[in-house]
Amino acid sequence: MGKWKFDDNSALVDAAIERAIRAGLEEAGGEFAAQAKRNSRVDTGDTKASIDHKLDGRSVLVGSNAENAIWEEFGTGIHAEKGDGRKTPWVYKDRKGKFHRTSGKRGTRALSKAMRSKAATAKRLIEAKLGAIK
Repeated sequence: MGKWKFDDNSALVDAAIERAIRAGLEEAGGEFAAQAKRNSRVDTGDTKASIDHKLDGRSVLVGSNAENAIWEEFGTGIHAEKGDGRKTPWVYKDRKGKFHRTSGKRGTRALSKAMRSKAATAKRLIEAKLGAIK
């Protein structure tokens, strides 16, 4: 009877799968962030410029660290999502020192819309990376 030799390549396969998943998530995160930027309203451009993505294990986080980002996403005042915003108008001073009266602004839902519109693209990107494993 012939001798059998068994080569355990499971660690190499696992590493290739992890690399493919991370590469797919990185591309998907870039797609999500780019779409969110396209969805964003631009006044100064600070919030739009702050939208980015980063990998976190087998997840990709997409968002912004700009203070204004949450208000852009969910709205303020009478336009706040779930109706929990301020009900009375207020005055604020812009960067140029000009005063404005407002009742709030509608949220753009830029991040949420980006996630919904790019979900299928993200799936295809990750599947393509996994399918390319040799």
